[in-house]
Amino acid sequence: MALPITLIAAIIALIGADQGVKYWAVHSLKPKGSMEFIHFGDFHILDLTYVENDGAIFGSMSGQRWFLIGFTSLVIIAGIYVMFRLMRRSRVLTSAILLFIAGGIGNLIDRIRQGYVVDMFEIKLFKFAVFNVADICVTVAFALLIIYGIFIDPKIEKAKKAAAETENGSNE
Repeated sequence: MALPITLIAAIIALIGADQGVKYWAVHSLKPKGSMEFIHFGDFHILDLTYVENDGAIFGSMSGQRWFLIGFTSLVIIAGIYVMFRLMRRSRVLTSAILLFIAGGIGNLIDRIRQGYVVDMFEIKLFKFAVFNVADICVTVAFALLIIYGIFIDPKIEKAKKAAAETENGSNE
């Protein structure tokens, strides 16, 4: 029973971190617009830039608030179901789903409450979208799912198959 409580606590902590950083951005960064964050001399790596994004990734689907709320809600519900159904399959899979849920809820709160998502991290090394903590959760989750699908799940399935063959061989 401790595992589900730990998962729920982790989701709540990540949502809290996301909302805390967004609160700071609205109250401290918005009046400034942008400020330097990580740089070496004149070489800028990451700035903090206040952006209100009413779309999805890279500003796509701008103005589609209700679709994004509905779609995100469905993904969160499916994620919760899958997480509790498969939580013992792999820590990597569980972590990925947990991050998807936390990131989804973090941005969903903004969409419902304000009609847009507050973003603040701007990579200056190359042109990229401005993003937030919830977006980081979703991006890391996606990377973990790729790792899981390529490296971990095939091993789990191979072990299951070997165990089934061993069991069938001992029954004969």
